[in-house]
Amino acid sequence: MGRIADTFARLRAENRKAFVAYVMAGDPDHDTAVEIVRGLPGAGVDVIELGLPFTDPMADGPTIQLAGQRALEAGATLDSTLATARALRETDTTTPIVMMGYYNPIYSRGVDRFLAQAAEAGIDGLIVVDLPPEEDAELCLPALAAGIDFIRLTTPTTDDARVPAVMRNTSGFVYYVSITGITGAGSASADAVAPEVARLKRATDLPVIVGFGIKTPEAARDIAAVADGCVVGSAIVERIGRGDSVEDVLAYVAALAEGAHSA
Repeated sequence: MGRIADTFARLRAENRKAFVAYVMAGDPDHDTAVEIVRGLPGAGVDVIELGLPFTDPMADGPTIQLAGQRALEAGATLDSTLATARALRETDTTTPIVMMGYYNPIYSRGVDRFLAQAAEAGIDGLIVVDLPPEEDAELCLPALAAGIDFIRLTTPTTDDARVPAVMRNTSGFVYYVSITGITGAGSASADAVAPEVARLKRATDLPVIVGFGIKTPEAARDIAAVADGCVVGSAIVERIGRGDSVEDVLAYVAALAEGAHSA
């Protein structure tokens, strides 16, 4: 098993839910981002989602768009994003890293070259939001062949007819987007999420992790209670963007992680 499967197996054995944290690589600058990423496991993060800065993040709301802009203005690149993963691996060889972003930078690098570099840097999974299942031959299947999980997003509008196609080559875990719309918008409701998670679990044995609209430890607990765990991104990135210290950001992350783990 890889790091993602190992992590979820351990959490199941401990009867605990997963806490996944998203941060943008290079935000607000490379060194600070590395310091934050290195601090996430100690704050209770089970899986790290590492954002790949991109100029046209169509699925993201203002908070993460601005994070990408700050990172790009500070000189972030695909290479520096991979360097952030390598920096974590110097101090942590067990916490999974999932790179999340868009296909254009990967396509520009070349799929085979990118996958080799990602594997060498310690990337365990990919979430590429603008590649649907119909394009699996483009990146998904080569990633799986390279031993890198390919994680799908599902949404409230992913109906039963669509679910089999989404699940076909998914690995690692399934990311359920709890609300319609962009990142950072709205609030997740456990009552609304629970039946959707149950529906997805009838179609897959993979863990189902819920993201979007989670901002407090209480919300993290409530959402994790009806899923296999939860993801927080925009609320963490917002604190980085407003200039909170690394210590304060990690303290907030620790409170969210405690909420999820208490479910």
